[in-house]
Amino acid sequence: MSRSRDRRRRRPAYSRRPQEFYWLWIAATATYGVGDVVSTIAFLEYVPTIDEANPVVALALDSFGLSGLVALKIVVYLVMVWISVAGARDGDALLYYFPPVLLTLVGTYLTASNVRLLWLS
Repeated sequence: MSRSRDRRRRRPAYSRRPQEFYWLWIAATATYGVGDVVSTIAFLEYVPTIDEANPVVALALDSFGLSGLVALKIVVYLVMVWISVAGARDGDALLYYFPPVLLTLVGTYLTASNVRLLWLS
């Protein structure tokens, strides 16, 4: 039996270990989705003398306001979920784990950076 045929018969990782899948994405949501959005909004509201440093986020904010920021975050989040699910279906552990871990690390860094800048200003 070939390896690709064997992969198709196995259930995806999110079906075999649903708790793991949920907790990976809860961590990503808490840090990237909630932590970074809330700290960015607080930073922009309470420190108006400093602008957003990320040019893509700045463009979204300038064009659509806070809803642009949230929409951009949702699009990135959904693309990463799609990559993770596709990786799970293909049996690719890297594509399954990398998106939520990356979003969690980026979200943690960005939230901490925003809170630090809020604290210093």
